[in-house]
Amino acid sequence: MAFEWITGSTPQFWKNYIALFDDEKQDAKKRFVVFEIEASTIEKKGTVMISISGIGVVDDGIAVGDFMHALVSGNDAEPAAQITKNEGEAVVEAEAMIQFLNFIKDATLVSNNINTDIEVINAALKRLDLGRLKNDFMDIGVLYKRWKGINDDSQYSLTELCDALKTEQPDRNTSWASAYTMALTFLKLKTKLKI
Repeated sequence: MAFEWITGSTPQFWKNYIALFDDEKQDAKKRFVVFEIEASTIEKKGTVMISISGIGVVDDGIAVGDFMHALVSGNDAEPAAQITKNEGEAVVEAEAMIQFLNFIKDATLVSNNINTDIEVINAALKRLDLGRLKNDFMDIGVLYKRWKGINDDSQYSLTELCDALKTEQPDRNTSWASAYTMALTFLKLKTKLKI
């Protein structure tokens, strides 16, 4: 992998990811990946990832065993709002991006206030001299507003959405726990909006 970058050729994992979007065939079962990024802003580096977690959703449920989590090391970041202790062994940002792309494949990405998360990922990909994400994506807050018929620019925290939808809120002090809570919230909206 590193040798490919040194020689200037495109890494195989990126070629594999891009190839998923060359074919227009649709899977019988649409896969969604609900994900959460914990990030922090570092002077001169901008926003960097501390951890990233994703959970697969197929049909009307969380796909058992379809998850990923990466704790990112070597970026000099301190957790902005969450606690990352006891989340497993840390990997460098490049490895976290490889794991994430291999996990998401061509799934529709789902998160709350997703534009920020997509830009954090795209910035990480740019640091690796790669292109931008190709996946379709959905914002849980936007889905909530569609369901409620709200036509303004308001944004909602995950806690506010969970309260409004009466979603269980387990301890959310890690990106993994927040991704799981978001997946539960997404499933409720998915049913209500018949997605």
